Amino acid sequence: MRVFPASIPLEGQTVIVVGHGPMAEPKARLFASSPARLLWFTGESIDPVASDIARYAKIIPRVPTRRDFRGATMIFIAGGEDRAIARMARWGRSQGARVNIVDSPAASDFQTPAIVDRDGIVVSIASGGAAPVLSVDIRAAIEQILPARIGVIADLARELRGTVKSVLRNFDDRRAFWERALRGKARDLALSGDSAGARREMLRELNGETGPAAGIVHLVGAGPGDPDLLTLKAARLLREADVIVHDRLVSDGVMDLARRDALRIDVGKTKGHHPIPQDEISAILVREARKGQRVVRIKGGDPFVFGRGGEELDVVRAAGIAVEVTPGITAAIACAASAGIPLTHRDHAQSVTFASGVVKQDGPDADYSALAAANSTTVFYMGVGAAPQIEAKMIAAGRSPSTPVALIENGTLDNERRVFGTLGDLAGLVAREAIAGPTIMIVGEVAGTALAATARTTTSVGEEQFA
Repeated sequence: MRVFPASIPLEGQTVIVVGHGPMAEPKARLFASSPARLLWFTGESIDPVASDIARYAKIIPRVPTRRDFRGATMIFIAGGEDRAIARMARWGRSQGARVNIVDSPAASDFQTPAIVDRDGIVVSIASGGAAPVLSVDIRAAIEQILPARIGVIADLARELRGTVKSVLRNFDDRRAFWERALRGKARDLALSGDSAGARREMLRELNGETGPAAGIVHLVGAGPGDPDLLTLKAARLLREADVIVHDRLVSDGVMDLARRDALRIDVGKTKGHHPIPQDEISAILVREARKGQRVVRIKGGDPFVFGRGGEELDVVRAAGIAVEVTPGITAAIACAASAGIPLTHRDHAQSVTFASGVVKQDGPDADYSALAAANSTTVFYMGVGAAPQIEAKMIAAGRSPSTPVALIENGTLDNERRVFGTLGDLAGLVAREAIAGPTIMIVGEVAGTALAATARTTTSVGEEQFA
């Protein structure tokens, strides 16, 4: 270990920043919302000070003297003439302060780490000043992992630590309590924004009022397939899940984010092959949650858009089990965007409708008179097998056979394929192109805008090759 990233409590401390401009401002901003006393000597600069810093810092428009450094814990010197920098560094060290000379790690007593700040939780990434850009990239990755409200949990733990220690005298008992409190219902309440409820739950846990751990079901949208399009909350829930109930539209890249030791239950369906009926899927969710497990039911796209999430929500609630819904980017929006197709457009489509290409057996059919409306975009899910019927019904309802269509197969994935044509040839297009994977069908003039853009790009390349 080449550097040691020590944590310095900031309550009652004084931090001094010397200098102005882009080297000094980020250092001042680091401490703007901290409990430390922040002094910023801006010299004779007339540049305005950012309002978020000015609310917390004492701005002193002059160069500091030796006396100004008295009582400082940390001093940041950002820019200036070399002799002046060296002089101020000597003054600061003579007063017992640690000195950081910005962009000069070898001349500094410490380097500033890249920081992930969640109030009660602070993560630092240090490269010893050798690779700050790399540290920033690592920080960005950690930012995606840590929930925004994780610091609330740490603050509650800090508040109750003395009480817990007085009630539970045995170290092992205290550790067991914190494991239950910080990984159970109190944690979920804090992350959902209910800090008061989280505090009550921690106290109930401390008083032995909670009983066995209660299970919970999370209905989670996996998005269209690309793991980079998964929401931060969905990724966290996957990492925390004890049981993951997934369908075939959840990509391997998304599932790779899950805990290795989580129980995985595949309930995927294909056309004409439903090995696990919907009633049994709902029963699995209830059964596993009643064991006290954290259950994630993850579905492609969004669980409430042709994902039967509403049915599962009703069953789990009726069983008296806690259930939460985490939305995902629905396939229609993601696949269209991936293909450069605007679902609404001021010149072509003033509305957009999502429709299913298949309907429940003995259930009502879609209202094709509405789906075929002019100046509108219709997006069909699960429409590959029903392409002949969709074509015939849309035309019968008044949509022109020349209406552009776009088929996006395996949208957002590496093997994404885009096929363009017209409504009057929809069934033939599906057959000729052997469309078989999960596909979104877009019917409307907006599909023609993407086709025209593709044609223009192709033409320009050809002309360039023969120029």
